[in-house]
Amino acid sequence: MSAEAVTPAAGGGGPGGGSSAGGVPRGGSSGDGVPDVPVGAARRGSERSGRWLRRFLAKPSAVAGAAITAFFLLVALLADVLAPYPPEQMTYTAVEAPPSPEHWLGTDELGRDVLSRVIHGSRISLRVGVIAVGIAMTVGTVLGLLAGFLGGWWDAVIMRTMDVMLAFPGILLALAIVAILGPSLGNTMIAVGVSAIPVYARTVRGSTLSVLSLEFVSAARALGARWPRIAFMYVLPNVSAPIIVLATIGIATSILSAAGLSYLGLGAQPPTPEWGAMLSDARAFMRTSWWMATFPGAAIMMVVMGFNLLGDGLRDLLDPRGRR
Repeated sequence: MSAEAVTPAAGGGGPGGGSSAGGVPRGGSSGDGVPDVPVGAARRGSERSGRWLRRFLAKPSAVAGAAITAFFLLVALLADVLAPYPPEQMTYTAVEAPPSPEHWLGTDELGRDVLSRVIHGSRISLRVGVIAVGIAMTVGTVLGLLAGFLGGWWDAVIMRTMDVMLAFPGILLALAIVAILGPSLGNTMIAVGVSAIPVYARTVRGSTLSVLSLEFVSAARALGARWPRIAFMYVLPNVSAPIIVLATIGIATSILSAAGLSYLGLGAQPPTPEWGAMLSDARAFMRTSWWMATFPGAAIMMVVMGFNLLGDGLRDLLDPRGRR
């Protein structure tokens, strides 16, 4: 038998998969034991990402929200570098000083630089928002999956508990929890997070019920997969879109709620540079020192607006009804 008889033709393929013109197998291995990524799948993933990016950039409000959010995240990460003074440093010769070249946003009643406190306050407020949403999202998602997947008395008990929690306004429930645990920044995170659990639980339950009727769930059950694997490996990834949107908007709500609790004296305690606490301290100086309340209030407004705009953009991006 000649060599030509056993050498595959260029571009041909055997039963185990074909090869490209360069001799690299398609869908096989490159020779080091690591499977190659199919070129078609990589191209489709790149095209899908490009479409999502173009759709996101086509919405000016979403881009503005992303820019505002990124700005505050950067400020929070570089707070120690950007702040011109330590947030608790007092200058007795510059008490209630108006904005000036030395203190760009003025000083408060104790001579502390307002700009430095606003910058460090961004780190505290974002941390409160992220941790509170993390608590609500984790507990609410697990409860929603259990209620939707198991049904029966699990569904009845979980959902009736969520209904009882929803009967109270979120800020009132948070006030009650803080009153029980005591005023502190950590307890504020817990209170705000617990008060938001019902929203995630009900949303995940509804999405779970709609996903359970799909064919791939029935196939997983037919193959003998247990319910925890089905719930967390198959159902959860398919209900993640509303969770992402809720979490993004929930950070804004949590920051606002935490600022409200601090304003009432139940959140961050002095001398913590938290925006709500700064507004509370500035109440008595609204007429004489307007900058003490204006700039922390503006920071709250901007970061809440940024997360809301970003959440709206993600909702439009992840909504299947908006895809073409």
